[in-house]
Amino acid sequence: MAFRDVNARRHIGLQQLSSLALAGKTLLGPMKSCKFIVDEDTNQSTLICSAFRLIENLDLTSAAGQLLNETIQAQTKEFKTGMSTLLFLVGAWSNAVLECLQQNVPISAIVSVMSEGLNSCCEKVQCLQISIHDVNQELCSSTARPNAFQSKTCQVGCDSLLNTEIFLYVQKDVSAPEKVIPINSCSHQDNSCNFNKHLFSSLASFGSVASLVKPAGDKSASVVSGSGVITSSCNKNKLTHSRYFNTLGKSSFSSQQGNFQGYFLGQSADPCECYGLGHLAMTLSHGNQTSMKLLQSIVAYQQKRAECSGSSQFNIAEIVTCCLLGLPESYSCVSPGFVTLVSPEQAAVIKYFEDKPLRILLMDGDLTEQYRHLGFNRPRNVRTILERPSLQEGRAGDLWLSSSLDILTSFEVNLVLVKGNVCENLMERCIANSILVVGCVSRGVLCAFGEVTGAQPVTYLTQLNASCVGSGAQVELWKARDGRAMDLGELVPVRIKVRGLSLLTAVLTTTVASKMQLLEDQFWTAAYRLHHALNDGKVFLGGGAVELLCLSHIQMLAEQPLQPANKNALKEFCDRWLAASATEYKSVVLQALASGWKQYLSAVMCNTAKAASEMEACTSIDHHLKKASDCGSPSAYILKEFRRGDLLRGGSGPFADHEEGLKVYDNVTAKTEAWRRALDLVLLVLQTDAEIITGPKRNQLLNSHGSSEFMFL
Repeated sequence: MAFRDVNARRHIGLQQLSSLALAGKTLLGPMKSCKFIVDEDTNQSTLICSAFRLIENLDLTSAAGQLLNETIQAQTKEFKTGMSTLLFLVGAWSNAVLECLQQNVPISAIVSVMSEGLNSCCEKVQCLQISIHDVNQELCSSTARPNAFQSKTCQVGCDSLLNTEIFLYVQKDVSAPEKVIPINSCSHQDNSCNFNKHLFSSLASFGSVASLVKPAGDKSASVVSGSGVITSSCNKNKLTHSRYFNTLGKSSFSSQQGNFQGYFLGQSADPCECYGLGHLAMTLSHGNQTSMKLLQSIVAYQQKRAECSGSSQFNIAEIVTCCLLGLPESYSCVSPGFVTLVSPEQAAVIKYFEDKPLRILLMDGDLTEQYRHLGFNRPRNVRTILERPSLQEGRAGDLWLSSSLDILTSFEVNLVLVKGNVCENLMERCIANSILVVGCVSRGVLCAFGEVTGAQPVTYLTQLNASCVGSGAQVELWKARDGRAMDLGELVPVRIKVRGLSLLTAVLTTTVASKMQLLEDQFWTAAYRLHHALNDGKVFLGGGAVELLCLSHIQMLAEQPLQPANKNALKEFCDRWLAASATEYKSVVLQALASGWKQYLSAVMCNTAKAASEMEACTSIDHHLKKASDCGSPSAYILKEFRRGDLLRGGSGPFADHEEGLKVYDNVTAKTEAWRRALDLVLLVLQTDAEIITGPKRNQLLNSHGSSEFMFL
């Protein structure tokens, strides 16, 4: 057994973390610089923009690399966002700790001060949290927001992202003149009456002027196609359109809805809340237009299904993705039902089933002969007929195939959804008997179909009975926006639907194979940001506001005693502080911690090309820090600058809003957990000052050039 004593001044583990994190520096910020990952075996490349994908494809042989990989995976599994922040801060704080070690700062002082400093930051930035309700109210009362959102909604409507039978109640041929009824002045802001001018100008394209009235006791909202304008309950007005344009759900020409197809913005009992979900998705998208539009389509559909119940929750469990290679990215859309890829042979079976209700079977496992469920223990000293070698084994396999097919045909099963893999021979026999079998279906999809069809999942075909088979499913070839059924060669997209099915499929298309993984990761990142924002009920002010406050707060702590969170921590903190002459080391360690925030802000500024160099970025940051300090209340200064849109911009800086009038927000829990995980990993590696090596590798070390670094036990 070999023992290596790691020199604290050149801590190898921290150096490894710093080197690994440096590879993901360009992945930080809203404007990421993507990377190509090349497979040496197949020479195929994949475009990535996620720290998780980067670490996943690196050859991590060191212990520090493995710990970093596990930390990134934990963040991905729980939040699906914040990995780039985590990776960057790991590198920044690793360098900061190395500098402290170079100055002979005791490890105990580094751990204590950095931990307490981060805890203090997490408490301080709570003042920069804003509730979801306040975000929606800001939308309702803002005069600039309808115009900012209008262009987005118009674009979404033209793109027809929602590929379904949801239509706008719009009639373009309007010849009858309308009478304009005067409306009351707005109540929230003095200048919010300008909203009416924007409203009438945006309705000019409809050929008539809309009327705004104030119905008694009615607080619902209406949506106008193409204009992206919605009347707010905050203004107590309602948009009506005479016999041509009525409130949704009461349209006099609803029977003509089949003639109009487009994007439906959504409606709920609280219009601010309903409208705010689409707006919230936009503010959390961080400039990703494609993902934002898809999310708005999903929100619209889920809000429509809520039947104005007032619920604004975004159900991410009802969403799946399907990646189609060979179509332009403009064909990406949201399709109700379950869209998946099948072979051309299976697609031929679908044509036979067109417009026919199918009997559906759900398999919770693999549909293979050798599959055994988790926890299955094979009896000892027992040999079954299936385990006999050579010819007997082949005959037994044929017997299983015949038996399985007989079971499916006896219960008149037409469609089988399998969670795991499917036996190829059984698949061929099912195709020959007009039975469609789809494998690798997620558990969530199985549950969704089970709820509406009455099917009960089974593990083995031998468990099948009449009560387990559902009915009412339909299957068809998936059609693109132009109405054409897609034949992409090796695989064909199909759509499985059932009346009442809440499942939605985000169909992601591209003609570049290496970009497919990138598009899927971006979509799920945006979706989970919205999901976590609704779960938290609040968001952080984005655009670097939170990190700037952390930097300002840490610098203030460096000039005064650090206050721990509780009395017990205070006693332990003081003991360590006195033992390590903490008064001397406190400022050094806190400045090292602050350097991580400053590197974070400057890296994003450089990545967004709003700062020509790191020096220019640091100058801009220092300028705001000085103004925040002179103000006396850094949080108040940052909040004011955020509302003005001038935070860390320098006139046109990196943290500017992506669109005029649109604010940027971040997740609360995901961001703070990324901070904690990054620091915990750095401090864990810091306190690991020895490496013990056992096994055959010991002999290799004896003959290596680096054998002098080891002590052999």
